[in-house]
Order: sequence, then C-alpha cells, then structure tokens
Amino acid sequence: MMDAYVEQVRGDYSLSTDTSRLDLMAVHAYLAASYWSPGLPMAVLERAVSGSLCFGLYFQKEQIGFARVITDRATFAYLCDVYVLEKHRGHGLSRWMMECIAEHASLQGLRRFVLVTRDAHGLYEKFGFQPLAKPEGYMELFRPNVYAQAQGNANEPSNASGSNDLRN
Repeated sequence: MMDAYVEQVRGDYSLSTDTSRLDLMAVHAYLAASYWSPGLPMAVLERAVSGSLCFGLYFQKEQIGFARVITDRATFAYLCDVYVLEKHRGHGLSRWMMECIAEHASLQGLRRFVLVTRDAHGLYEKFGFQPLAKPEGYMELFRPNVYAQAQGNANEPSNASGSNDLRN
C-alpha cells in the first residue's frame, strides 16, 4: 500500500515523506558514522528506505534530519534512524518530526510502536513512549558488526561474547 505523501512547512524548514526528496548521500553519511549503525553500506540504506515509511527533514533544500518507521501499517511499528543535524538542534525540530510521525495516517491504531534510544528518552516520553512493560518477553538477534563482516573487514573485531549491549 502506498501512502499519500505528507508535506509540512515551518518557515525555512520542511518535512516530507516523499522518498524521492531524500538526499541519500547525506543520510548515509550521518548514519554510517552514528553509534547505532556504524559502517552502514549505502546498498543496505537503499533497501531499508525502500521498505520503510521515511520522514525527511529539510532546511530550504538541504537534508538536515531523518527518521524511518518500519511498519505493517496495521499492528506494529518500529521507529529508528532518527536524527537532526547538530547545527539545527534547539529549534523544536525533533519534536515537530515526532508530531508528524505520531499523526501520520498509516501509524494510527497500531497495537505496538517501539523504538530503541540511548539518550532521547525525554523526547519520546512526550509522545507516550515508555520503558518496555514486559522486557522479559522481548528477544533479539543482535549482530553489531554485520556491516563490517559483510564488507570483509578483517580489522573489525567480532562480537564473540554474544553481547547485545544497545549502548554501542
């Protein structure tokens, strides 16, 4: 199911769900250097974007933020890859992006909407997110070095301990 594009404007800033507007080079540069997806290959980002509901944040025509929601648009959604460039923080843009995500027609009536964050709990709590009610029921298959291994980078240490530390 294709969603109708959402376009919002606030002064020189705009937000859009039109993936043709995304500057994938800019998104890739940020995500590949982030703590949550270091070394992300461009091909993986392209596949991820094609299968997700994406929100691009722009200052004039420059890509300055991004968020991605993986969802079946009926029961479940996972919010990820959220960022606003440092020089544009402090203008309420993260909150505005979250308002647009929370109001999106395809994300209404979901039974569960989850995310993982290291440092933005306060933002997400404003939109009703809380710590897991029953974390003992959640499991994951966590491969923190999958991008390095896929690229054959022998210099990247493997995660032989099986740790699933989300802080890294």
